[in-house]
Amino acid sequence: MISSLASRIALVTGASRGIGYATARALAKAGAHVVAVARTQGGLEELDDEIRKDGGSATLVPLNLTDSDGIARLGAALHERHGKIDILVGNAGVAGPSSPLGHIELKPWNDVMAVNVTANFQLIRCMEPLLRQSDAGRAVFVTSGAANKASAYVGPYAASKAALEALTRAWAQETASTNLRVNLFSPGPVRTKMRAIVFPGEDPATLDTPEQVAEFIVPMCAPDWTETGKLYDYKTRTLMDFRAPA
Repeated sequence: MISSLASRIALVTGASRGIGYATARALAKAGAHVVAVARTQGGLEELDDEIRKDGGSATLVPLNLTDSDGIARLGAALHERHGKIDILVGNAGVAGPSSPLGHIELKPWNDVMAVNVTANFQLIRCMEPLLRQSDAGRAVFVTSGAANKASAYVGPYAASKAALEALTRAWAQETASTNLRVNLFSPGPVRTKMRAIVFPGEDPATLDTPEQVAEFIVPMCAPDWTETGKLYDYKTRTLMDFRAPA
């Protein structure tokens, strides 16, 4: 049986660990050629080994997403090599400081915004032309319940995810009449290193694994996925609309 993602080109950010790693591997298993982006060369090489074992293929791109020019160069290289991409998974993110807002310096704030918001804006700018060359371009950005909970002591992270959601929804509106489908995915608590750092007292064995989560991201990347401008909430297994406040 030929997989539904055979011959598809999938760009995944934050692919060296956690949800990005699991999603990149799952997309490759489904037949896509994965362009795996992350800062960590070692993690990317480990991913490549696993994808090869599964019979898949990947291109490794060691890149810090705060390098906007690097993202632009990546777009140009993908255009030259493939002429398109079919899938964009914007997964890379940083948790930032866990402190009262008044105690946070400007640099950590800027660092969170640079990765969680500005890098995704640059990905949208540079990858939209390539996604439009696909007969079924699909983009999924990984968000967090923090965006609407706005809990104490995680202000920069919450603000960055709220900004990412607004950015993604605006892009979905702008591309609604094209072949491109743009959505958000909220994984909830998952067994990742980032989660363990923010919640050190939590028992990781009580949380779902990144591999379990990735199985729900892959269908959102397939040509037969038709929804756009929605949020898939993994915890409740619900595809949600956005509504104005009552």
